[in-house]
Amino acid sequence: MKPFAYRRATDARSAVATVAADPDAAFLAGGTNLVDHLKLGVACPSLLVDVSDLAADLVEHLPDGGLRIGAGTRNSDLAAHPVVRAHYPLLSEALLSGASGQLRNAATTAGNLLQRTRCGYFRDATAPCNKREPGSGCPAVAGHNRHHAILGASPDCVATHPSDLAAAMVALDATAVVLGPDGERRVPIGGLYRLPGDDPTRDTVLAHGELITAVELPAPFGGRARYRKVRDRASFAFALVSVAAAVRMHDGVVEDLRLVFGGLAHRPWRAAHAEDALRGSAPTEVALRAAADAELLDARTLSGNGFKVPLARNTLVSVLRELTDGAAEPEDDA
Repeated sequence: MKPFAYRRATDARSAVATVAADPDAAFLAGGTNLVDHLKLGVACPSLLVDVSDLAADLVEHLPDGGLRIGAGTRNSDLAAHPVVRAHYPLLSEALLSGASGQLRNAATTAGNLLQRTRCGYFRDATAPCNKREPGSGCPAVAGHNRHHAILGASPDCVATHPSDLAAAMVALDATAVVLGPDGERRVPIGGLYRLPGDDPTRDTVLAHGELITAVELPAPFGGRARYRKVRDRASFAFALVSVAAAVRMHDGVVEDLRLVFGGLAHRPWRAAHAEDALRGSAPTEVALRAAADAELLDARTLSGNGFKVPLARNTLVSVLRELTDGAAEPEDDA
């Protein structure tokens, strides 16, 4: 680990000003992602500004019926909050499927959302990686790529976004409240993350020095919701495929829905094609499979992750079948 300076922030505006003034400075909250990267030599900030004392850990009702979640709210506390469990169960399910209990006790809401999109090559400081060293190459393209992206990837990066919370927040149409040197702005979580393109060093649209201070959820969507995570083992594993889904039915027809894939792309993947295919339709088995196929039409697989296409299709169909009260009978190969 390389030496760095440490400063404990006393207020959000001064913390933002300090980090914005130093291109090598970084914020520190729970540290569950950043500290690992410090130890591995992957992250080498000149200065850490600790915001753990000022990141509010409150969960408050908003006048419009929504919810405001302080950036410092621990993942365990948020998953167990009675309002979240009663009205946003999708969020609780996603949180409880992530990492271990010890990590959830330390990880914060904003920190979870802003963890790096990464793979094993990114975490290996001896390996080339365009996310760490632009232009050095992406060894995952021709290397070990079982967990890697099949949607929205580029030749420069095929890593997948690891956050279960982020996928759920996109499905809930959440908004990040962001404080920067020029003041406060709001960024929809669905628009927070970038695809890699030719610059995979940037995971989000946030400028250096911008700090998430809270996340706001709109009033509950209604209907039924589910987060399902498919992984190699029941804990301590990122998703091979995950689905965050919320469906509202009326008279046997899908009135509205929100579908988000995790584990398939550099960002949580809003399944807009599948949503469009199902909205206003009866959720027959044929319709569910056609919607999944429409979303996965542009999937591009690598040598080790071709299984993700049928896995994503079957997971999405299974979740939708459950949320639509079994209106569609499963086929033998589901």
